[in-house]
Amino acid sequence: MPRYLSMIRVDEQNAPAEGPSPELMQRMGELIEEMTKAGVMLDTAGLTPTSEGTRVTWSGGEISCTDGPFTESKEVIGGYALLQAKDKAEALEWTKRFLRVHEEFWTITVEVREVVEP
Repeated sequence: MPRYLSMIRVDEQNAPAEGPSPELMQRMGELIEEMTKAGVMLDTAGLTPTSEGTRVTWSGGEISCTDGPFTESKEVIGGYALLQAKDKAEALEWTKRFLRVHEEFWTITVEVREVVEP
């Protein structure tokens, strides 16, 4: 069965300062439990803010490191999920369910891409 990486993009500058509400965390936990029991969820996690990240770039034969925050980025990857689904349509359905557990004031984009198998 193919695997899909869902990259959860958030606008750090407009996300609630206090983070997800307890109610959202409960709904998300219930959905993750359902997905795990269904054999779809392989791994998932949130990521620390870009202020705690470092970008490592290879260019012109040189490596450079830049510490966050990355103010030029409007949307950043705030988390990910690694799914195993029968096809892309199923992965997208689970992704839509994930988005629907959020309150209306959240603006989230999830990019779903199939993992290339060796």
